[in-house]
Amino acid sequence: MPTDETTPPFGGGTPPSSSPKKRTRRRMTGKERREQLLDIGRTLFAERGFEGTSVEEIAHKAGVSKPVVYEHFGGKEGLYAVVVDREMRRLLDMVTGALTGGHPRELLEQAAFALLDYIEQYTDGFRILVRDSPLPQSTGTFASLISDIATQVEDILGREFKTRGFDAKLSPLYAQALVGMVALTGQWWLNVRKPKKAEVAAHLVNLAWHGLDGLEQKPRLIGHRRS
Repeated sequence: MPTDETTPPFGGGTPPSSSPKKRTRRRMTGKERREQLLDIGRTLFAERGFEGTSVEEIAHKAGVSKPVVYEHFGGKEGLYAVVVDREMRRLLDMVTGALTGGHPRELLEQAAFALLDYIEQYTDGFRILVRDSPLPQSTGTFASLISDIATQVEDILGREFKTRGFDAKLSPLYAQALVGMVALTGQWWLNVRKPKKAEVAAHLVNLAWHGLDGLEQKPRLIGHRRS
């Protein structure tokens, strides 16, 4: 005999509730919340810059109140400083960790690839780094980062200069020039993404290597200016 939908089966008992139980949302740990805020902050700073990003928006996207952001970072400035510091260390580690080849030309290739890899994998981070820092007395600038990377290259160039009879005291100048060339090309490639990464690296090394290969021990100026 068919039963009415409202009649309990087998003539008795209470029908089970058809509404699903609400799942209890797990509360984030302090460390997890901090990482979430850093991820959100990095995305917003990359898209809108420091001035265009507000604590209200960061908190809204994280699903928390503004005091939570202040509790973890003391404000927008503190969050920005941590984001920049992390990205600087990440890029510096990628570049210095890539310098493993024995031949100088291979080292140039590795350095170029490391920067282009970072731009490709951590685009938001690179966009933040190449902007001028809005914080006073900040060491987290792209120029200071380039200087740190150039210091690593300096030692390599110094050894090569000694071997080839060049003045090793000039290695810091050449290190800045080489790293600066790669970094500025990286800024350009950030938006155009053409040609492909390997081709960009090949052209960078082509210019740098053949320039170094034909280096004059005492370069001369051909124009009239001498000072």
